[in-house]
Order: sequence, then structure tokens, then C-alpha cells
Amino acid sequence: MRFTKMQGIGNDFILVDGFTREIPDPKALAVRLCDRHFGVGADGLILALPSPVADARMRILNSDGSEAEMCGNGLRCLGKFLYDSGLCRKSPMRVQTLAGILTLTLDAGPDDMAQRVTVDMGAPTFDPGKIPVAADSNAISLEAAGHRLRFFCVGMGNPHAVTFDLYPDDAAFAALGPVFERHPVFPRRCNIEFCRVEGANARVRVWERGDGPTLGCGTGACAVLAAGVRQGLLPRRAQIMLPGGTLSIHWDEASDHLFMTGPAETVFTGDTEQ
Repeated sequence: MRFTKMQGIGNDFILVDGFTREIPDPKALAVRLCDRHFGVGADGLILALPSPVADARMRILNSDGSEAEMCGNGLRCLGKFLYDSGLCRKSPMRVQTLAGILTLTLDAGPDDMAQRVTVDMGAPTFDPGKIPVAADSNAISLEAAGHRLRFFCVGMGNPHAVTFDLYPDDAAFAALGPVFERHPVFPRRCNIEFCRVEGANARVRVWERGDGPTLGCGTGACAVLAAGVRQGLLPRRAQIMLPGGTLSIHWDEASDHLFMTGPAETVFTGDTEQ
């Protein structure tokens, strides 16, 4: 089975062409291939699939085999994969996800290969029932490992809990991340963003649902901007700085949609047993 290893600001994925082959057990395949010691190594497995309602469909499975609704960095990588491979040479490009159909705009370089991708991430939701959060409000306070933190929860097709109360060191990050991810208030678990405002921008560490520490998270960057704007901490256009790199996020007031721009790179291609 042919695969392509890709990354967007350090958030890395294994992409497989599901247009031309059947993938019988993608969850088991994700666990095997994403293992960083005994497999290829990645944060997730992305299947590029045909869609009856869009140009392509994305399935993304985390390294633990759980399926995510969508992933911003993964979506940029999928757009480049589809464009560069010739499976879909469109810009804009419409991709079906479990979070709905999202539109990508691709900027090609002199070699006619996609370099930067802008994704229309849609409108954020603050309704606790839709995120989902088992609380009356999306603004909640949680305690773990001696820290009580205020979280502003945002739905970006997947659940996020954003705090500006703490930008943790490694020990605190490792202790707090898994506890908050699996807190009972989050019925489908949650992606956790620890943030620090720096001027008009924000620096962020993300504990990703199903993956743990991650170098980058596109939906998380969008959730941070939305939470920051709602709390009067950030402007509607900002640079969100993650460990693996920076994403440009713009929350358009007229459409209420968030737009995420960042790189997508092919690391290598290879073959493995299915």
C-alpha cells in the first residue's frame, strides 16, 4: 500500500489514496502505522476518499484509532495531497468532513505544487450542547493537579476548551492535559488549549484529544482566536504561535467564518503492508 507522510507546522499525518483502493480496517491501520517506534509515525491517518456531494471526503483517525470530526492541519495536508497527486486540481476545493463541507483555497508555487492553503473553517459555536459540554454555559471552571483554571469552550466541528489562565511548563502540561481531556464535563472528551497573549497574538500549547501533546492544531488555533476575541483579549486577525509553527487566523465579522492559513509539506512517500 502506497502512503504519503505529510506535515503542517509539525502536526504530521499519513495519507492514503482511498479513491483507488479499499481500506478494510482503517482504525487498526491507524494504530499500527502511527506508532512512532514500530510504524511510520504520525499524529493521525487521513484517508482521501471520493464524495457524492463534494470534490473529496476526508476521514481522519487519531493515533489511538479514534475518529475525529475534522482537523485543520490535516485538511491543509489533504488539500495539497489531492492537488499535487492530480486527484483534484481545483482551487477552491470542497472537502466533505464529519464537521460538514469545508472550502480550501490553494496557492501553487512555480512548480505548480500547492504551497500554502487557506481553509474556510466555518463559524464557531459557543452553545454548550453543541460543543458538547455538560454544563449550562460554555465558560466553566475546572480543577486538577492543584490548579483551578477557567476555560472558554468552543466548537469548531470538534470540541475545544481554551484557557488563558496558564501557559504551563512541561511537567504541568503533562499532568493537566490528560485529566482535562477526559474530564466528565466533556462527554466526547476535548482538545485542551493553554494560552498566553503576546501583544496582538497568542502562544499556545495543545493537548489533543486522542493524541496528547501536538506541535500544531488548526481547529485549536481557530478556537483560541474565537475565545480570545469573545473575552476581549485578541483582535479578529492574529498570529497563533504553536510549538511547530505559526498559523494566521482571521475571524471575518460579516460571514462569522474563521479562515486559517498555513503551510502543508510532503515529507516522504513509501510502501507498507496493508
